[in-house]
Amino acid sequence: MSTATKPKHIGRNIGRIRELKGMKQEALALAMGISQQSISNIEGSETIDDEKLLEIANALGITTEAITNFSEENMINYFNTFTDSHGNFGHFANGSICNFNPLDKVVELYERLVQAEKEKVEYLEKLLKEK
Repeated sequence: MSTATKPKHIGRNIGRIRELKGMKQEALALAMGISQQSISNIEGSETIDDEKLLEIANALGITTEAITNFSEENMINYFNTFTDSHGNFGHFANGSICNFNPLDKVVELYERLVQAEKEKVEYLEKLLKEK
């Protein structure tokens, strides 16, 4: 029986991290300047070259090590470090403070949705003109 461990599926790690960050493939593709299909292909790849991995990590706002060392168990342990008491809302168990504005995230999502609708309208208008 072999004791060799199965290599980590880097593409799957990217997909899970993207999902945990609440990001769609389209948003990651936009951030990287590539197509959504390219992101889908990347997430289906077991290995990714270092240069592309660095681009993805930058677009996700994380390190390449976070991608390569990602595991569900590590995420559970990470989230278990949060405290739920009312006095510590926005604080981590290690003393860190959550420093992003949720409203900014809502505005960002809204802007992406508006842009997607504009693109859909343009596409439909183009189809109508062709008929």
